[in-house]
Amino acid sequence: VQLQASGGGLVQNGGSLSLSCAVSGFTFDDYAIAWFRQAPGKEREFVAAITWSGNTYYTESVKGRFTISGDNAKNTGYLQMNSLKPEETAVYYCATKIGRTYSSDGDYYRRAYAYDYWGQGTQVTVSS
Repeated sequence: VQLQASGGGLVQNGGSLSLSCAVSGFTFDDYAIAWFRQAPGKEREFVAAITWSGNTYYTESVKGRFTISGDNAKNTGYLQMNSLKPEETAVYYCATKIGRTYSSDGDYYRRAYAYDYWGQGTQVTVSS
């Protein structure tokens, strides 16, 4: 299984970017895909996730500005990021989990250990 993240770049404060995560090596069926980010000197943190059932989860700070989605036909996940802030400058990683895990409150899908495979990351830089 391989994940290829793309779409990062330099954007001004308040701007938008759309990240993509192309997944190969398994059928995009029972899965979850997530985005995490890691800023210099900080720990990797959860951003958003979407499960096979279409449930979506977001970290509080991005709710209303970011949208996660998945396209089964293209085996690709997306993260649309609007109203970006300078403090969101980081390397953004996509990750995928194969199979179903039921989580009543979605907390499981916010944990890095839930994911089996990770992409290489794409740099997002938001200038002030």
